[in-house]
Amino acid sequence: MARLYANEIFDFSVVEILRDLGHDVLTTLDAGNANQNIPDDQVLTFARTQNRIVVTFNYQDFKKLHRLFPTHTGIIICTEDKDVSALALRIHHALESMDGNLENQLVRINRPN
Repeated sequence: MARLYANEIFDFSVVEILRDLGHDVLTTLDAGNANQNIPDDQVLTFARTQNRIVVTFNYQDFKKLHRLFPTHTGIIICTEDKDVSALALRIHHALESMDGNLENQLVRINRPN
């Protein structure tokens, strides 16, 4: 299963479901990085040093970071979804389809219409 780093704005309910699905998810709180206003580029760097894929709702900033810093462990950008189980499953299936290897990849997980 995948090693993920959920940034500060990511829904903890989704984190819990991903953990139940077998993924190793580190949150900013777990890492001691909560409430510190750490810039997004440093979030990406931290994830890379921990060999983790960033999972976030911050679409615009991480899309830019992917272009500026194309060497990373992977970025998953999600649209928010009140159906947290469905969102977690979409992330899980995307990770499975790529064998958990998202090196230098930007993956979009969109809420269905």
